[in-house]
Amino acid sequence: MFYWFLKFVAIGPAVRAAFRPRAEGTEHVPATGAAILASNHLSAADWIFMPLQLKRRVTFLAKAEYFTGTGLKGAAQRAFFSGAGQVPIDRSSASAAEGAIRTGIRTLHEGKVLGIYPEGTRSPDGRLFRGKIGVARMALETGAPVIPVAMVYRKRKLPFGKRITRVTVRFGAPLDFSRYEGMAGDRFVERSITDEIMYEIMTLSGQEYVDVYGATVKKSMDATGASAPDVVARLQPPPDEAADRAPTTLAG
Repeated sequence: MFYWFLKFVAIGPAVRAAFRPRAEGTEHVPATGAAILASNHLSAADWIFMPLQLKRRVTFLAKAEYFTGTGLKGAAQRAFFSGAGQVPIDRSSASAAEGAIRTGIRTLHEGKVLGIYPEGTRSPDGRLFRGKIGVARMALETGAPVIPVAMVYRKRKLPFGKRITRVTVRFGAPLDFSRYEGMAGDRFVERSITDEIMYEIMTLSGQEYVDVYGATVKKSMDATGASAPDVVARLQPPPDEAADRAPTTLAG
């Protein structure tokens, strides 16, 4: 109930009035049953804009710290993130990635819509970074279709030099990986599936693709003080090799 209060009363109307988000391809999201919404990640507000475009509730995986705070602030934070459709995951343990995958699989087995960011972090510089294979594992173990999603932000000029941000959420056609049933755990298959998903996101968003993990780039930026483009230039393979490693779709 609180989720719908946030969506239609507390947050939704204000967000729509301020940003006027547009949606394309919402018909690709199934009306019932499990589905994975795999999106690029450009802003901390992505998880607000995307669900506003859909009739169904979208569940996201959120860091456990949002649910463990103390005092009045902690209680308010727990209520907000729980009500907004977020599920806590512990990212501090050695098995954090496996725990997140298992939580996502459980959510999908409950017939829910799971929102996920395959890059694993917000883009360091607006480009699309390499996807992690957890999304493929979830799709293979549950049979849920994967709907690629692109968040597109554009600045629009207003009189007197002011600018506003216009948001478009694009939902692509569902990707069905049932032909790989029973192959969960095969890292080559999971890597190929993930690359196919990232290719579709790239096509929808129009972003440049970078064959490096975004988290690796951010870690190097923090350690060296270098900019994201400088770090990427150092980490990416030479141009001739990069062409071979760009996301590709699998043959049918």
